[in-house]
Amino acid sequence: MDERQELIGLMQTIPWFQELEKGIFDKFAGISEVATFEAGQFLFREGDREDYLYIMLEGRVALEIHVPGRGTMRIYTAEPMDIVGWSSITPVVRQRTAAARAVLPSRLVRIRAEKLYHLCDEDHDMGYALMRRLANVIASRLLTTRLQLLDMFAHPTTDEVKHG
Repeated sequence: MDERQELIGLMQTIPWFQELEKGIFDKFAGISEVATFEAGQFLFREGDREDYLYIMLEGRVALEIHVPGRGTMRIYTAEPMDIVGWSSITPVVRQRTAAARAVLPSRLVRIRAEKLYHLCDEDHDMGYALMRRLANVIASRLLTTRLQLLDMFAHPTTDEVKHG
């Protein structure tokens, strides 16, 4: 089996893509690759230019942000079948709002964001299905972030209590 067929096979196992037509996978394979990261290696850093959307196959990836007065904080841990770097295919956000670092050796499908964005423009049905799924990912991450913010405000640091 060649790399392209292996990639198509991997993508067909991702529940996120289950309802897509079979012909779409060949298009995805043309703009994707399998990437591996060792524990501690960054997929991208906060502030980097957007370039790839990632789908976790194996491993674990931490999403981290820098919070003044608190340092680097983990806001989410991506597990297999999670999406990382979703903002790369949104029309407005053009830089990473968090860093992504492999916590365990990880294997991911890496999709070129700009080409995926154009593919969605060319095939509106596929684009709609993809963006609908992406909206669920965004809503889930916003809820997780909201809960973390509530916890952070409920437990301020010593500096925040002094200056608050």
